[in-house]
Amino acid sequence: MRKAILLFLTVVTFSSCEVLNQVSTTAGAGGYTESEAAEAIKQALGQGLGKAVLQLNTTDGFFKDAFYKILLPPDAKKVENTLRSIGLGKEVDKAILQINRGAEDAAGYARPIFVDAITSMTLSDAIGLVKNGDTSATHFFRVKTTEKLIAAFTPVIKSSLDKVNATKYYGDIINTYNSFPTTINKINPDLTSFVTGKATDALFDLVAKEERNIRSNLAARTTELLKKVFGSF
Repeated sequence: MRKAILLFLTVVTFSSCEVLNQVSTTAGAGGYTESEAAEAIKQALGQGLGKAVLQLNTTDGFFKDAFYKILLPPDAKKVENTLRSIGLGKEVDKAILQINRGAEDAAGYARPIFVDAITSMTLSDAIGLVKNGDTSATHFFRVKTTEKLIAAFTPVIKSSLDKVNATKYYGDIINTYNSFPTTINKINPDLTSFVTGKATDALFDLVAKEERNIRSNLAARTTELLKKVFGSF
C-alpha cells in the first residue's frame, strides 16, 4: 500500500500544455500511455498522502507543529480565557493536548480511506488534471472526496478522541463554563466535527505541498513510472 501511495502526486506536477500534448495519444513521444500518465497522477497524490500521514501520525505531529496544532474552537475562546483567569489553565492545556493527541492517532487511519478515494479516480479525471498546474490534483481530489472522507473519518476521530480522553477533558471544561451563573450562551461540548475538519484540512494541505514539490523538484519524482512519464522534461 505504501508503494501505491508514493506514486500518486507526481504526474499532476508538470507543465500544462507540454504534458497534455504527450498524454493525449495512446503512446506519447515519451513512450508512455495515457493509463500510465493517469496512474502517475494517482501515485503523486499517494506520495503526498504518505508523507502527510507520516508527519501527522506521530507524537506531537499536530501538537508541536506551529501551523497544524489544533486549538480550542473559536466559540470556545471565551471559555478558555475565563477558565484561565480563574486558575484553571492547566485543565485547558490538558484538553488542548489531548485534542491534538486524538488527531495524531486518527491520522494513521486516514491512509486506507484516502487510498480508496484515490484509486477510484477515473482515467478521464486523471488525464484532465495533467493540463492544470499548482495544486490542481489536490483540489480536485478534495472537492470530489471531502464529504465521503469526513463521513468515514468522523467515527475514527471520535474513537481516537475518546481513547485519549480528549472528549472528556474538553467536555469537562465546557460543562464547567456552562455551569457558571453568568454564562448565558451555552457552548456545545461536542468536539468531534471540529477536530475532524481540522485534521482533514491538515492532511490535504500537506498533500498540496507535496504536489507543489513534485512539480518543481526533479528529485521528488521517486518511482520508475514517474521518471518514465517526466523523463523528457
